[in-house]
Amino acid sequence: MSDTYEALTPETLGQRLGGIDALTRRIGPDATAWTVREVGDGNLNLVFIVEGTAGTAIVKQALPYVRLVGESWPLPLNRAFFEYHALTRQAARDPGRVPEIYHYDEAQALIVMEYLNPHIILRQQMMAGRRVEGLGRTLGEFCARTAFRGSDLCMQTRQKKADVALFSDNVDLCDITENLVFTDPYFDAEMNRHTSPQLDGVVAELRQDQQLKIVAQHFKRAFTAKAETMCHGDLHTGSIMVTDHEAKIIDPEFAFYGPMGFDIGMLLGNYLMAFLAMPGHIGDEAERAAYQDWLLEVIGETWTVFAAEFENLWHSERTGILYPKTLYEDQGHHPASDAALREVIGEIFIDALAIAGIEMHRRVLGLAHIAEFDTIEDAEKRAPLEEKALRLGRTLVLGRAGFAGIDQVIAAARRADKGASA
Repeated sequence: MSDTYEALTPETLGQRLGGIDALTRRIGPDATAWTVREVGDGNLNLVFIVEGTAGTAIVKQALPYVRLVGESWPLPLNRAFFEYHALTRQAARDPGRVPEIYHYDEAQALIVMEYLNPHIILRQQMMAGRRVEGLGRTLGEFCARTAFRGSDLCMQTRQKKADVALFSDNVDLCDITENLVFTDPYFDAEMNRHTSPQLDGVVAELRQDQQLKIVAQHFKRAFTAKAETMCHGDLHTGSIMVTDHEAKIIDPEFAFYGPMGFDIGMLLGNYLMAFLAMPGHIGDEAERAAYQDWLLEVIGETWTVFAAEFENLWHSERTGILYPKTLYEDQGHHPASDAALREVIGEIFIDALAIAGIEMHRRVLGLAHIAEFDTIEDAEKRAPLEEKALRLGRTLVLGRAGFAGIDQVIAAARRADKGASA
């Protein structure tokens, strides 16, 4: 392929990629026989399903602008570079949980990877009221393993610092998070939107909440400065593909080195929004209640598994410069090691709750919404559910240190669903 970037189309893809061995081995040797479908429905990229006589693959290519907005918002192509490097690290840190990469072309900003079939986006699965066996365990383990193994608890110092330096250049996508997540929802920013005038009152209330703004900026500061581990950066239910019994994590182009509580916090926030949105998707009361119970079980299991796996790795893979065993276990100071572990996990939990609440705010008030709310056409039904998410989000942000464990978060979610004070 040329070193000059050119966006692919379904018509040009076979001709341009047909000479790449990694594709012809997996799709088929005759590119003229390939079937190409453009399926990208996200905010940023082109995504193609390419099918041939030998198999199927995904081709993902970055565009030089934000697809959701258009060419008026330019964006560097190097986000494909960061996605590629993040996927390789995630594959090493939690094998089998991300798609296999077949080919990467830096000049064309494209990645050819495994086609996940019959997987669908978790967000769609949840809106349809379908369960995923082992979902909480899979995602809890993924968040714990990538957080621990990408940190100074495990990595060698030189490797960790080199990784921090590499991902620190993901400036433009971090800028999106810094503004669209941590800042814009809390004032009348140009790209903000909320879908119902019924929300005007609670929106004004949140934007006048000075303590909420202070905490949001505290966590923006942590996002920019707390380079604890490599984070996926955009881990929500649209970045996970599932069957009824398997989950795979995709789309880590927002990867950066940041707080350990970031990924699991964003994920918890999206779980909670799915829970609160269910009245807009499941009409039968008993069926809805049973599915909401399952969602809360997933929330509980995700955090419980995260904490248990983090503890397991603390004892088995703590080989980095932090909390070295020479200070603790080697001197018989096991209680001190356990106490340090509890404090670290407690800090991650508090951070995760704040991130969850901020994520809930930005998904209702900011530019990029979630389908769970936006596909509820009746504003009279949708607005009260969005308001519940906004108020629960505020409770998590401001009350983060007061939650003794995930069970109390689940109880707050139940109260919010019933319209009571969270």
